[in-house]
Amino acid sequence: MDFATIIGIAVGLAMDAFAVSVTSGLVIKRLRLAHALRIGLAFGGFQAVMPVMGWGVGCRLKHLISAVDHWIAFGLLGLIGCRMIYEALRKGDDDRRIDPLNPSVLLMLSITTSIDALAVGMGFAFLEVAIVTPVL
Repeated sequence: MDFATIIGIAVGLAMDAFAVSVTSGLVIKRLRLAHALRIGLAFGGFQAVMPVMGWGVGCRLKHLISAVDHWIAFGLLGLIGCRMIYEALRKGDDDRRIDPLNPSVLLMLSITTSIDALAVGMGFAFLEVAIVTPVL
């Protein structure tokens, strides 16, 4: 896999974490450098670890998943799409504020913005791409 492809994948994977980190910074009343570093390290750490985890799982389960991987992706994306439609049509004012500096909230935000990186890591395993270069 060439370097430009790896950079393109990395930028695409980082977009959701970037959006959530900017939004988190806007929510914090008195943003300090320590807050920004905590959020950045959490998101960056998970963005680095999740592809490695996905690659490891993909290497072990490639023979089981490769026949149905497209149906799994279709099902997951279909569920996400249906959930988005449901949330858009649901009545009610759901304007809740969260504290992104709360450790459990930060953990959940880090995991949810890195799930796609886990899937990409599995894809790298299926394509037999060495994981060291993309993670770095």
